[in-house]
Amino acid sequence: MAANTLIGTDPVEPGIRLGGFFKKLVLAIIKDERDIDLLTCLIKLSILLPGSAALILLFPEYRTYLAVAHIALFLFYLGPYTLMLHNISHRPLFHYSLRFLNFWPQAVLGVFFGMTPYTYFSHHLGMHHPENNLKEDLSSTLKYRRDSFLHFLHYYISFATIGIFTLANYFIRRGRWPLFRKAMLGEFSWFALMAACLWLNTEVTLIVFIIPWGLTRFLLMAGNWTQHAFVDTSDPANPYLNSITFIDSPYNKRCFNDGYHIGHHVNMNRHFLDMPADFIDNLATYRETRSIVFRKLDYFMIWLLLMAKQYKILSRFFVDLSDKKLSRDEIIALMKSRMTPLKA
Repeated sequence: MAANTLIGTDPVEPGIRLGGFFKKLVLAIIKDERDIDLLTCLIKLSILLPGSAALILLFPEYRTYLAVAHIALFLFYLGPYTLMLHNISHRPLFHYSLRFLNFWPQAVLGVFFGMTPYTYFSHHLGMHHPENNLKEDLSSTLKYRRDSFLHFLHYYISFATIGIFTLANYFIRRGRWPLFRKAMLGEFSWFALMAACLWLNTEVTLIVFIIPWGLTRFLLMAGNWTQHAFVDTSDPANPYLNSITFIDSPYNKRCFNDGYHIGHHVNMNRHFLDMPADFIDNLATYRETRSIVFRKLDYFMIWLLLMAKQYKILSRFFVDLSDKKLSRDEIIALMKSRMTPLKA
């Protein structure tokens, strides 16, 4: 397969083209014209989710039907929201003079998507990227067998129960007090807000805030598990060997090329539209390191297949970049070799 056809439908330019007055207006708000898709995503979701929540509050006689629709809407847009937030956390969306607008996606809209204010930012940029899935990374997958559901369950429960406290301890030990304050204020202000909301209207609070919070925390950890499921423990610090990439996926089109996770760990500030070109430019490195690359899938599909140990199905979507093409058994053996826990 030719290099320039590998990426398929993965976006390499903005979905919206601007001109004239609208271009001037947008560029007065955001720093990079290529981020117009992030801005439109933010605007759309700022209308849809709070609007849906308002309907649930205002029309209690239809609450059951509206609740089902709201949860479906939340799940459908959780990926675009999370990856919009991910991108603007790494590369600020708004001009410096308008930086106060960052409060909205981080601390207000995020609450409708099960995110506690600023804890995603603090955890992801302040801890995960500096530690790069190694032993000091609080979300590291290294000590686990990554195709074991029981191991994943331990991973998830640890994060869900003591994750905020281990994150606080991490920031204290490293003297990163601004991130410590962001994480603690964000987490515990959310619990205070939820207590007040539950007192005012328990049913609406459960539908609009509590259920999304529980689902989001599970799905975020399943995503991170999958992003770092295939690890070569002989060189776990190498992004080409501790992360995965998937290409030509509908998910990449909806979620800002999030499938290019290897490239993201190589350069965490690379623009999402530059990811496919970077992948093609570095095919030789992917080939030499025997990086794990898939086509068409997304993180949750890969997670499900790993939990079911369906390596034969996974192998059908494996992108073989080697000069000497691997057999199906060799592909499966390669994937299984990346599941081994790193011994302490």
